Amino acid sequence: MVVRRAGERSARSDGQPTGERLSDGRPDPQRGGATVVLLAMGLVFVVFGTFGAAVVSAGMAKQRAAVAADLGALAGAARVFDGDAAVCASASDIAGRNDGRLVGCHLDGLDVLVTVEVAFTPLPGLTRVAAATARAGPVRG
Repeated sequence: MVVRRAGERSARSDGQPTGERLSDGRPDPQRGGATVVLLAMGLVFVVFGTFGAAVVSAGMAKQRAAVAADLGALAGAARVFDGDAAVCASASDIAGRNDGRLVGCHLDGLDVLVTVEVAFTPLPGLTRVAAATARAGPVRG
């Protein structure tokens, strides 16, 4: 009769271990527990990383919309004497080149007021829109 202490590995006839067993012969119920904890921690990191990427994506889209609106307003202001249609066409062209969509264009005297939207996907299957408005015109003193 072979006597084993708790926690000792027993060997099969070919020399390979048979696994952890308690002193009464039952399998150790805590074997593999670290794997489950490690997988849970990995899942938490993935969830927080995905959330962080979505927040960064939203911030970048807002910045892209602001840049597209600023450049569109400046392009429109350069053509202010050509009329409302030429101003908005120029602003729309520049906004489109910056991955934006012109949703509002208004000529207020010599000022051009432009609103641009930029679509972004923070998570797969979820599309959102970031909008920004800009004004351009002559300096008033």
